[in-house]
Amino acid sequence: MELYLTAFQQAISALWAYKGRTLLTMLGIVIGIGTIIVMVSIGQGANQAIQDQINKMGTNLLYAISGSSKKGGVRGGHGSQPSLRLKDIDAIRRLCPSIKEISYQINGAVQSVAENKNWGSPLQGSVPAYASITSWTLQEGEFINDRHLKTVANVAVLGSVVAENLFEPGSSVVGRKIRLKNVPFTVIGTLTSKGRTPDGRDADDVVIIPYTTAVRKIMGRALPGMVHFILVSAHSKELVPRAKWEMEIALRQSHRIPENGDDDFIVGTLDEFADAATESTAIMRLLLIAVASISLVVGGIGIMNIMLVTVTERTREIGVRMAIGAREKDILTQFLVESITMSVVGGILGTVIGIATSRVISEIAGWPTIISPESIVIATFFSGLIGIFFGFYPARKASRLDPIDALHHE
Repeated sequence: MELYLTAFQQAISALWAYKGRTLLTMLGIVIGIGTIIVMVSIGQGANQAIQDQINKMGTNLLYAISGSSKKGGVRGGHGSQPSLRLKDIDAIRRLCPSIKEISYQINGAVQSVAENKNWGSPLQGSVPAYASITSWTLQEGEFINDRHLKTVANVAVLGSVVAENLFEPGSSVVGRKIRLKNVPFTVIGTLTSKGRTPDGRDADDVVIIPYTTAVRKIMGRALPGMVHFILVSAHSKELVPRAKWEMEIALRQSHRIPENGDDDFIVGTLDEFADAATESTAIMRLLLIAVASISLVVGGIGIMNIMLVTVTERTREIGVRMAIGAREKDILTQFLVESITMSVVGGILGTVIGIATSRVISEIAGWPTIISPESIVIATFFSGLIGIFFGFYPARKASRLDPIDALHHE
């Protein structure tokens, strides 16, 4: 232990004697480690933000949408073939014991008008279960209920973005009047802010009215009983896979799809959104880390180069040490510790700069960042590993110098 402590003290003295050269040599390590810390913190922050958005939408959720269409050789995307109907809701209720609640909706777009203000936003004809399934609370007022559905009531619940653009900020909007396609509606509630959905849409930019009202008074009845989107919640997280299987069976039966026929619907889970988004951010993070790793390799090569120069400059010193009894192991340890010290100090500086940069990015750009202790430990470990890897050859070369030749070196 005393040998390593002495070697460390000598390494600090040797590196301090050439402060400028040492700092420039460490620069590649500093940049590489700092970049990796920033990329990892941004990636983890993005993953956490995605998970938070999923949790805001509710728990144990599954959805069903219409499938793709094919006509005259032209294929449409998902949802281009409106295949879901109200009878599918009844089939899911009867055949899916793993499902706790079910909500369905029809979607469109509308220009909302309130006195001298107007705002274009998505329109959603929905049912009372939607609020509880998505855990969406109200800022004021109430959500649509069964009575509104049965009486085809002209009532609306506004997202926070719509309320802010139609009425004065901070004022109560319950009981106020709006017009949707020249049909008068009474606002019965406003929703709390949810932010963006996993696919990037603004969840708060929405007007929600009863499903029956949307079908009969706003969107027309071109396709009676049509449903654009079905959202359900399973009894527990563990039952989500079984609930998905049950929904697929129920919809195939409802649509009378033969055993080998293609589904005209898609059933998915919100976890799939999170998995896909996490995979995308992970790939991007790995690419950026790979680029940052090049800086580490360049920094390591710089350390090897400067250590070879140092060995050449201190050849006579090495010869004197060997002449008074220093072993190959002592010389190897001395130069290897110098290399590791330079690399680890560069890693520490890079970590500090990376943490500071992550916080600045979070404040200025508004991106979520998470700095985990594991990333700091791994960064420090790799910086030390680089010092060992790229410093071993110069240290070994120094330890194998011939004492006589070293003493005669000028």
